Order: sequence, then structure tokens, then C-alpha cells
Amino acid sequence: MTTASVNRSLNPANTMLEQLIPLGDAGSSKWVRNVVAVVAGSILLTLSAKASIPFFPVPMTLQTLVVLSLGMILGPRLGAAAVLAYLAQGALGLPVFAGTPEKGIGLAYMLGTTGGYLLGFLVASYVVGLLAERRWDRSVLTTIAAMIIGNAIIYAFGIAWLGNIVGWDKPVLAWGMTPFLLGDLAKILIAAAVLPTLWKLFK
Repeated sequence: MTTASVNRSLNPANTMLEQLIPLGDAGSSKWVRNVVAVVAGSILLTLSAKASIPFFPVPMTLQTLVVLSLGMILGPRLGAAAVLAYLAQGALGLPVFAGTPEKGIGLAYMLGTTGGYLLGFLVASYVVGLLAERRWDRSVLTTIAAMIIGNAIIYAFGIAWLGNIVGWDKPVLAWGMTPFLLGDLAKILIAAAVLPTLWKLFK
């Protein structure tokens, strides 16, 4: 049995990242692993924002799936750090968000109608990461529950922000939530199929 196997059995991994790269408190190695994970997560978020999949009733991006999966795979702190790095890139004017640069860039874009969803990404990734540390990502039912909670947080921030900008007399839910529910259901089912299966494979 290798030293890594012994350490893994004595200190069960709380997150998938720790299961894959179990460095424990290995100082600089752990720091490098975490930085690489955060940067890779922010890049993956950019790619997911730009990808558009034909779906009904509106095209679907994979962004919420990636946001919540980052929380589950990296844990609350690193998952939120990856989202924060992504938001920082957008704030600096990089065209990392969906619809950029066509719909604007930087803080002007972030303070627009989608700003609440971006803030919701940050909170949801942290909350879902906390649930993952409690092993919610290791069974189908708890993964579905965690994804529903994460999506609810994103919608809560997004709808509240949107309503304050356009006015609550407008069809806020019809604009900011109902067209995306079927796509989010599909992404929840994908996560529920993939994440628990990965845990079984990695073990």
C-alpha cells in the first residue's frame, strides 16, 4: 500500500479534488494544486458561458452546471474562488460572460439585468460546496437536492436583481426564470448521473 493510499484511508477526502490529488497539508504543493484548480475552473466557466446548445424553449448554456459542479468538485472555498476569479476577469473587461462583448463588457455588463445571476453564482458555488463536503455529491438523490438548492439560490439573486432594475410590474419570472427551467432540469440530471459515478470510479 502506498503512502498516499494510507493517508487517504486515514483522512477520507471531503471533496473530489482531494480524492484525486490527496496532498493533505503538503505546503507549496497544495498551494499550486489549488491555484491551478481555481484558474482551470474560471477558464471552464468562460467556455461554458460561450457554449450554446439548441434546446426548448431557449438555447441552453452549461454555465450553471459548471458553477455548481465546481462547488461540488473543489469544495466551498476553492469553488467560490474559481467563480470569483471568473467575475474578476469580467470586471476587468475581458469578454468572459455570455453575450460579451456584443452586449457590453466590464462593470457596465455586470450591473445590468444579469448581475444578480452572477452574484448568485458565487453564493451558490459556496453553498453547494459545503453540501459536497457533507457528501451530498455521492448519491443520486442528494446530488439532485444539492443542485436544486444551488439553482434556487441563483434564481433568487437573479430575479431579485432583475425585478429591481426593470420593475416588479413587468413579467420578471417569465423573463428570468421559466424559459430556463427545462434546461436546468436537464443539467441537474446530468450532474446526478455523473458526480456519484465519478466518486465510485475514483474510489
